Amino acid sequence: MDDQLQIEMNEYLPLRDVVFNTLRQAILRGDLKPGERLMEIKLAKRLGVSRTPIREAIRMLELEGLVVMIPRRGAAVAQITKQDLEDVLEVRCSLEELAVELACTRITGHELESLHEALQEFEKACDNNDIKALAEKDVAFHDIIFESTGNQRLVQLLNNLREQMYRYRLEYLKEESYHDKLLQEHKTIEMDIKNHDVTAARQHIKEHIYNQVMYVSQKIEVDAE
Repeated sequence: MDDQLQIEMNEYLPLRDVVFNTLRQAILRGDLKPGERLMEIKLAKRLGVSRTPIREAIRMLELEGLVVMIPRRGAAVAQITKQDLEDVLEVRCSLEELAVELACTRITGHELESLHEALQEFEKACDNNDIKALAEKDVAFHDIIFESTGNQRLVQLLNNLREQMYRYRLEYLKEESYHDKLLQEHKTIEMDIKNHDVTAARQHIKEHIYNQVMYVSQKIEVDAE
């Protein structure tokens, strides 16, 4: 069990929801690996709770598709599948194209400055080959684009999809040889938005997502062999 698996109590949420959120984030971050068994007794001891909220949380995770029940073995973290990846991609790609289109027309001068600062922070993380920082700075860069749309419903949908993509993105970020490519893609997208070039921005964000998905999809196929 990863030492990073720690429960964060919330007085406004039922214990099962707190446990659910804790396990969900651990799966999305990769702290709980695909195929790893989720044993109620060990999880309860690790999180300092009874088995009941653990059992309820596992049922909720199963409904989300993050956990599967294996006959005679119990619950386990769901494997990363190519179909899941492609399903999320279809929706995410369309929404991200809409986001950059709106950003091109609505972004403020202050937000452009913030976007450039986020890009610089991402570059530092690339130089240091810090995977955790890379993931955080990548999120920060895209967050500014999302928020600049001024459409909170769109932001909410994108954040939900991004959480579902987190496991896949980590696999891509672990590949150091792709870091320069990611950085250049970010720089291009920033320039497109700065120039209010909707057509270029839509094309480049599509390529940005496609390149990541192609890598992870190929890795899934190799791992399955």
